[in-house]
Amino acid sequence: MKDESFFQRVYTVARKIPKGRVTSYGAIADYLGTGLSARMVGWAMNGCSNTYPPVPAHRVLNRNGLLTGKHHFATPTLMCEMLEAEGIEVENDQVVNFAEYFWNPLTELQDPITKKKKKTSSIIPNKKGRR
Repeated sequence: MKDESFFQRVYTVARKIPKGRVTSYGAIADYLGTGLSARMVGWAMNGCSNTYPPVPAHRVLNRNGLLTGKHHFATPTLMCEMLEAEGIEVENDQVVNFAEYFWNPLTELQDPITKKKKKTSSIIPNKKGRR
């Protein structure tokens, strides 16, 4: 992952999000070691529609589980429809029980450099901090 562009690194992580799970822009940024770059992760997601292999951008949300990227899909309801098809309940453009579905790449994936899972304290979205 070292020689890839930032956007390609974001896409590599996003492709690993399991069906039926979601993560946040900030969680991907933290995993990549660029914790203050959540907005850049959003820009990457915005530009991934023509990438191959496909990127499951519908699984990347803001830190509160809001579908803030929904306007970048073919229709304003497509992101919600895709999440619901994976068994994730969405109400008023927000994932219900976001913490239950939250997938944290810091604890689920190996560090790209050391090839070991990173040891972190439990990260729960919607608490102090930005995840």
